[in-house]
Formats: sequence, structure tokens, C-alpha cells
Amino acid sequence: MPLADTVPPPAPTALIAMPGTGSDDDYIRRAFGPASRLLDVELIAVKPTADLIPGFIRALDSAAREHESVLVGGVSIGAVTALRWALDRQSAHAGTATCAGVLAALPPWSGQPSGSLAAASARLTADAIERDGLDATIATMVSTSPEWLGVELSRSWRAQSRDLVAQLRAASQCVAPTPDEISTLTVPLAITAAVDDPLHPRDIAEKWSAAAPCAEVVDVGLTQWGTDPSVLGTACARAWLRLLVTPAPAPGARRP
Repeated sequence: MPLADTVPPPAPTALIAMPGTGSDDDYIRRAFGPASRLLDVELIAVKPTADLIPGFIRALDSAAREHESVLVGGVSIGAVTALRWALDRQSAHAGTATCAGVLAALPPWSGQPSGSLAAASARLTADAIERDGLDATIATMVSTSPEWLGVELSRSWRAQSRDLVAQLRAASQCVAPTPDEISTLTVPLAITAAVDDPLHPRDIAEKWSAAAPCAEVVDVGLTQWGTDPSVLGTACARAWLRLLVTPAPAPGARRP
């Protein structure tokens, strides 16, 4: 549902985007690069650090200081962090940059991570790496995954082998924004939802969207974004553009 009429913020000049757990900035460039070109903004692909979430926040704060207005986004835990940063920033009135919107691909959970398959998978993967080693864990993952996922995670897990376990454990304990918190969001929330990915259930995307004052969900299939990551970013970008021009509903009207 679109926001009520307000003075429009400055046009964003950058999209700051963060990867999901075990992924990296290389994937973000592929997932959000075409979206940044569509929106005519600079893409700042955040590289994960050992502490993960605090590292993402530091990168967001640093990049935002260089721009008057930014979009923030990410995949999975990156989407969680983007939404949390946008909420915290509007509450604290921090810094000089305006957040113009959140592009959230594959949100994994809302609130506490308990009960989330994505959080459980991160914990179990960390346990397996510590118990069996990285190579054995990758071999097991590859044997039970679609080919594209095996190739992608083999690459990113090895690229981050030194910090991977710490990142997995940090992600599995991350508390995502709740519906009550999301209801205070003052910028458009554009969401790409997986219709057939149990780690990123569509009902979580719908909960985020239903809670936000201005949001849209776009559905994509696992094979679509698996073989072409840019589907995630461009779907979010187009949804964000639609939210900017959709008229506000009449008082008392139901959300579309």
C-alpha cells in the first residue's frame, strides 16, 4: 500500500546492498548490479566481515555519509539488516543521508529466529564445518543441492573460509524487525519473495509487506533467481518504482 502524500525525499544516488549468510559481495554485484543501472544509482556491494551484522551496519553508515539519499537492500540476512538500519536511522535521525527505500530480497524471518529453517540451517552448517571441516561440509552440501546452488556456495564458502563459521553463527542469532516495528517504516519497502524456497518462506515476505505502510511483494521461483541472480534485484527495483507513483488509497480503503 502506498504512503500518504508527503514531500518527496531527494533522489537516491546509491544503492547499498548486503549479501545473505555465507554469500558475498560478488553475488551482490550480480544480484543488484542490473537494478542499480535500472535506477541510475551507484551500487555499493558490502563485503561481509567476521562479525557480520555490525560490519554491515558500519558499511551502511560509512557509505551513507557520502550521499544525500540512498537506497538500502540485500538478500536474506542482508535484507534484514537493511530494513533494521532504515528503521533505526529514521528513529535516531542519524547522519545526513536520507533513506529513500528498502529493497528486500528473500526475507528469512521476522522477530526472533527461533523456528526459522534458515537460522537452523546456518547453525547446522557451522556445526558441520567445526566437526567435519570445510571441504567435507561442502561435499555434503553439493550432493544435496541443485547444481547452481552447489557451485555458488562452494565458491563463496571457500572465499570466506576464515570467517564463515562466525558469520553463520551471527546470522542464526540475528533478531529481525517485528511487524510492529515494520509498521513505523516511512519509506517504500520493495520485496522479492521466493514461492518455493523453504529457507525463505513467502509468508514472511507477506508479513513484512502487510506490516509496512508502503510495500509490494513480487514473486519469483527458485530456478529463476537461482540461475539468474539479477532477478532478485530488478524485481525489487521495479516494485520500488511502482510504489513511488501509485496514488494513495482513499481513507478507509483496503490495502491492495
